Amino acid sequence: MQTKLADDIKGTRVGDEADAILRSCVHCGFCAATCPTYQELGDELDSPRGRIYLIKQMLEGNTVTNRTQIHLDRCLTCRACETTCPSGVKYGRLVEIGREYIDTKVNRSLSERVIRKALRTVLPHPQRLAPLITISKILKPFLPAALKKKVPVTQTVQSSPQSNHARKMIILAGCAQSVIKPGTNGAAIKILDQLGITLTVPPATGCCGAVSYHLTKHDEGLEFMRRNIDAWWPLVDPAGNAPHEAILVTASGCGAMVKEYGAALEDDPAYADKAALISTLAKDPCEIVANENFSSLKLNIPGKKIAFQSPCTLQHAQQLHGRVEKILRQLGFELTNVPNDHLCCGSAGTYSILQPGISQALLQNKLTALMSNRPDIIATANIGCHMQLETSTSIPVKHWLELIAEAM
Repeated sequence: MQTKLADDIKGTRVGDEADAILRSCVHCGFCAATCPTYQELGDELDSPRGRIYLIKQMLEGNTVTNRTQIHLDRCLTCRACETTCPSGVKYGRLVEIGREYIDTKVNRSLSERVIRKALRTVLPHPQRLAPLITISKILKPFLPAALKKKVPVTQTVQSSPQSNHARKMIILAGCAQSVIKPGTNGAAIKILDQLGITLTVPPATGCCGAVSYHLTKHDEGLEFMRRNIDAWWPLVDPAGNAPHEAILVTASGCGAMVKEYGAALEDDPAYADKAALISTLAKDPCEIVANENFSSLKLNIPGKKIAFQSPCTLQHAQQLHGRVEKILRQLGFELTNVPNDHLCCGSAGTYSILQPGISQALLQNKLTALMSNRPDIIATANIGCHMQLETSTSIPVKHWLELIAEAM
């Protein structure tokens, strides 16, 4: 793809990065076959190739309107197109650049600005989110059906005691997950304790930065990243005494973000090297468990069928497709076949709130696929998917670590 960037971005680091990505696209259209929004809407401008053209036109100085912004907003950033692309186009990064750039050119409506500000003000802060969840549960009987479905199913979990092992890792507490689904990290602590690993939760950490970063407030997102790095560094500093060997992130969406800290902070001289190391240390639980002698776990496997929903951030962003399924099968769990398992459930971070119509359509498609072989339980690996699936099904939804911990 030939490009001629506008003067306001030409020659900048971001401009050069966007230019290289644009030039790597060969217009083949393979991405459209796996794009959930194109499959749902049938509009070329709602496919990765179409959005690449829109971003190219915008960065070349052509007039843009809110129509371009709408098509970019409709992207889930599921990155299924990256898995499919034969040319290795870094589409996820390109759409981030495009969204940030167009927000400087096109004013959003007041309602959009208010909703986005509210999401950034509440979701990354557990101390603000928790009371709102409590209030929503009290008001739930009086809410209309559409809003009633949105009230999350929360867990009350007692902390699991663990031994003080020689091997240690950090675990990210997270923001929404720590309030709504604390059982996920509780399960991780229990399982890794049995595998001879102690998990440490540094108190100063919180949101991984994804909420702000993906809503085009990159500076705000970077501050969350720096705060986490500052909290983790004394525990992972190679110059320290027996540093923790990894950073476990049990929500695959957060894991995808932490693995990109190095790229996000590469221009920050105070944090670039630290962020690069943090990214290499960040691990999804399936990466840790797969390298341990997990067959030694004594499990009482229930005779129930499991449908595993593989989050986009696990299979496309982190490129760990099939890893969880392999572990569960080796442990003796019965997994059902899930058609079109590469397609998004429609959660996609804040997407389910900002694009409810498309999100609900994708959710129904996903549930149809998950329920096609009549499972008893749906398992997943990400807090957003977990909450999204629970809104529209009566069968239990669990993080895959919970399945293992409950069988111990």
